Amino acid sequence: MARGIDYGGMMHRAMQGLIANVLRDIAKNGLPGEHHFFITFDTRDPDVQMADWLRERYPEEMTIVIQHWFDNLVIEDDYFEITLNFGNSPEPLHIPFDALRTFVDPSVEFGLRFETQGDDSDDDDFDDDDDEEDDLEMEEVEEAPKTSAEVVSLDKWRK
Repeated sequence: MARGIDYGGMMHRAMQGLIANVLRDIAKNGLPGEHHFFITFDTRDPDVQMADWLRERYPEEMTIVIQHWFDNLVIEDDYFEITLNFGNSPEPLHIPFDALRTFVDPSVEFGLRFETQGDDSDDDDFDDDDDEEDDLEMEEVEEAPKTSAEVVSLDKWRK
């Protein structure tokens, strides 16, 4: 059986790398101009580290805002860490890039959406050794206030 090219997986990793690079620049130089980020992640991911009270409040997913105040922003290849203020209580977060669902910068109408979908046996367009398929789509982001953004949608692939 011939092995297919995993374009979806490659795009997924490339988009995670793009987000990591943006966050590295922000950690080094701060947020320029009106830039700010809405980042939604899956709180059920076993590698997400957050306070118990936050996990109870957000049992499936959580959207954080990186804008006015953040601290201890550390970016590694597979995750980032950040301390954010929740009701005058600074809380550290450890978020693997694989847990990301969306990344939006509404100041420039930019967004990425990573979607998780199970086995899609109806799609025979790809010859892939994995049971999951990765597709690239353009969608409108509804989460961004004041404006919408074009986003790249990737079916999230997990092992």
